[in-house]
Amino acid sequence: MSSMFDFSDFYRIISKNRLHNWLNVLPEQMTEWQCHWHGDMEKWIRVLRKIPTNAPSIVELLNSVTVGTDEELSQDQRIKLENLLRSFHPWRKGPYRVYCIAIDTEWRSDWKWDRVLPHISSLKDRYVLDVGCGNGYHMWRMLGEGSELAVGIDPSELSLVQFEAIRRLMGNAKRVHLLPLGIERIPKLRAFDTVFSMGVLYHRRSPLDHLIQLKNQLVRNGELVLETLVIDGDRNDVFVPIGRYAQMRNVYFFPSVKALKVWLEHVGFVDVRIVNECRTTIEEQHTTDWMTHNSLPDYLHPHDLTKTVEGYPAPTRAILIAKNPD
Repeated sequence: MSSMFDFSDFYRIISKNRLHNWLNVLPEQMTEWQCHWHGDMEKWIRVLRKIPTNAPSIVELLNSVTVGTDEELSQDQRIKLENLLRSFHPWRKGPYRVYCIAIDTEWRSDWKWDRVLPHISSLKDRYVLDVGCGNGYHMWRMLGEGSELAVGIDPSELSLVQFEAIRRLMGNAKRVHLLPLGIERIPKLRAFDTVFSMGVLYHRRSPLDHLIQLKNQLVRNGELVLETLVIDGDRNDVFVPIGRYAQMRNVYFFPSVKALKVWLEHVGFVDVRIVNECRTTIEEQHTTDWMTHNSLPDYLHPHDLTKTVEGYPAPTRAILIAKNPD
């Protein structure tokens, strides 16, 4: 077992704050995870150990995720670092710019952040949970907005490795942490001021249970930021794809945005607001040289971009904001 993923710093932090009850289960869960991790993990760890941890001269998180400058590395060092980072292919969430290396990810996650940010409460000094956070791109932007503590959960081990690579390049940042867990493994903490669930709900077999799990993590009057795939329709319309949707297997329920508002109110959220609804474009999600697998352009109908290859409506995403009154 490698010490590369030593969560003891996180345990020490939460032992002194409102997340301390998590320690009743978390260390055992992380020990169990390390005993059954991905077959490529040891290879990824060997690469991670070669990534420098020196504090960069510049860290910019407010308008982008930018680390260091061109002058801080020689050309040979920059080429070596780029090759190390490329070994963690595919990079899906981003973009990142590290020492003038542009990590051109599958998703323009900054575009989603730009849609979300104008509608949420200030994150300054808040405890934030990002559910299904991927490699943590949005958590860095949350830190840029002044969050006291940003915690991400995502069971993808490659996402954890990518996050750790960026964290090391940041000089081992301490206020951002990613844990390889799903939301169903977190106890009812009621400790976060803001909870984000973006791009997760349609992957859940029981969407109402997912909404309850999110609510269980919020303090009283805490804010939920929910982003998911939706369909056109009224408050009773829900689409359940047969087989694949845009070549994805693990997708289940696509409500209309009005139905989704009803779901949120049904499980106890209040002040539910629909703040954005837009179609996902091939400019926002596409293949790059940092993510060379198929992407959205391959999943849309070749003669009708309003439909998927299966003939279903093309992806449309909505953002809703809600408050936990309990």
